[in-house]
Amino acid sequence: MEAKDALQALKEGNERYVNGKLRHPHTDPKYRDTLQDGQTPFAVILSCADSRVVPELLFDQGLGDLFVIRVAGNIAKDKVLGSIEYAVKFLGSKLVVVLGHENCGAVGASLGSDDPGGHIGAIINKIKPAVYMAKKMDGDLLTNAIQNNAHIVTEEIKEAKPILAPAVSEGDLMVVPAYYKLSTGEVEFL
Repeated sequence: MEAKDALQALKEGNERYVNGKLRHPHTDPKYRDTLQDGQTPFAVILSCADSRVVPELLFDQGLGDLFVIRVAGNIAKDKVLGSIEYAVKFLGSKLVVVLGHENCGAVGASLGSDDPGGHIGAIINKIKPAVYMAKKMDGDLLTNAIQNNAHIVTEEIKEAKPILAPAVSEGDLMVVPAYYKLSTGEVEFL
């Protein structure tokens, strides 16, 4: 599936989700059996690990449709980039969506100056540039920081070498930021 078609499939699936008209495609045992020998997910979704953000549900997709990577704050570090590279190089995915979401706790924790301790600090430090940008913007600080973070991560993915940057420049891969509204179920592509 080409990137523009994959993006359209996600938009249509989200519309079904918002309107409560879910199809739950590709979830029956017969289809599951077809996936035993491999997968060809049409899109990669890098989303937050938040339990309220479940890409397969909010895009109304089923088994084998999406290659989902979930990490607090939807940040991209080496292991995440490697996972995306795998989906692009070996599974044929043509679309990557960086999905931030309303009221993200990881981004919210990045707004302050307190050190949360442990490995959480690595996540917060990765998000801080988005917060600095948001502090210079009009509007809600948290929302702006979440959306900035999705944009920043999108650019990091687009520039990742040696696999993703060439795929983007050759037109074989599209990477887009998005924002999921917990309050309505809508995904806004930024």
